[in-house]
Amino acid sequence: MKNDNQRIVITGIGLTSPLGNNLADLRDGLLNGKSGIVHTEIRHMGKVAAGLCQFDETKHQSKKMRKRGTRAGAISVYCTKEALLDSKIDFDGIDKNRIGVYLGITEHGNVETENEIHDLYTSHNMDVSLWSHHHNPRTVANNPAGEVTLNLGITGPHYTIGAACAAGNLGIIQGVQQLLLDEVDLAFAGGISESTETFGIFAAFKAQGALGHHDDPSLATRPLDLDRNGIVVSEGGAVYALERLSDAKKRNAKIYAEIIGYHSNSDASDFVLPNTQRQIECMTQAIKKTGLEASDVDIVSMHATGTTQGDIQECLAVAAVFNDSPKTYINATKGFIGHAMGAAGALELAGNIPSFDDGYVHPCKKIENLDPQCAMKNLVNGEKMLCDANVILNNSFGMLGINSSLIVKKYK
Repeated sequence: MKNDNQRIVITGIGLTSPLGNNLADLRDGLLNGKSGIVHTEIRHMGKVAAGLCQFDETKHQSKKMRKRGTRAGAISVYCTKEALLDSKIDFDGIDKNRIGVYLGITEHGNVETENEIHDLYTSHNMDVSLWSHHHNPRTVANNPAGEVTLNLGITGPHYTIGAACAAGNLGIIQGVQQLLLDEVDLAFAGGISESTETFGIFAAFKAQGALGHHDDPSLATRPLDLDRNGIVVSEGGAVYALERLSDAKKRNAKIYAEIIGYHSNSDASDFVLPNTQRQIECMTQAIKKTGLEASDVDIVSMHATGTTQGDIQECLAVAAVFNDSPKTYINATKGFIGHAMGAAGALELAGNIPSFDDGYVHPCKKIENLDPQCAMKNLVNGEKMLCDANVILNNSFGMLGINSSLIVKKYK
């Protein structure tokens, strides 16, 4: 039996998403089937569907710091500061050497590099002396987490976790591990993405035939639907304040959930195509670490990107693990907000955590023509369902075959 120093809990959540800039707005959008996907103009691409965030970049930082920094950094600062405020931690009373920042990312630096090259060709007449002297600190991989430490005066460890679209889960997992190792007393952990600021990711998905599109942007991504045609690229972030249960109890903190299990593994089989067996192993190992059974899981939050093979392989995996679990509901989030890449896992977990309090499981975006290969028991399609949720499993999978499953439990 774990003691309170060995139990890690969530005491604050800060986020920005295509459905809003706080947990209440995100949850309301998911329960009521709102879409945060719009058409926007992307350089060299024209009009594309995307999930955009509308938050005040200078709410928690000066205009000078924002000008010197990055969109990814602005998302990170906003989400972390909101998580801090939500946690009601006495920040002045904490040793800043004992605070860590661990943020999952897909890629970083593409936006700044593309912009600099564009300016070099279009307005700087190939004069490299006009290249921004801020370029290097803007594009190093630790930038998003580093901007948080600069903003908050945190002197403990900070780094990013590059794990493709599994990164949101893995940022949280890293925070948990560092608390358990007694490296820090407070961890700000999660995932962020500024992918909608770069044309390269849109161009790459289009070249793969995997960029979702539709005259109605809300229909541009349709996970599990036989009529789906690809991914909608989104931006966003979700950062969690993580503490040991012993510390949270001392200050009588509100506890959103306890993190009770996780696992990560690698397909080692293809650059982009998922591997069902490895996904099965990832989920079953995460469950095994909790001491629970698959039938104890109340909600499975699928990765469900809206690509044909991605959806099918994951559905086969989820069905293999949970089809004999009569009370396990299955949902997915990307049909409403698109694919937020490095932020996806963290945002999707946030969207489901309120189930512990409001008693509902949010639905998938209405699947009008369910792919027969994606048919599963208890798939929540289009309408929220009542659910006495105590355990949630959150899946996030990424390119190069990186898989992650994270399990949270209602704290009692």
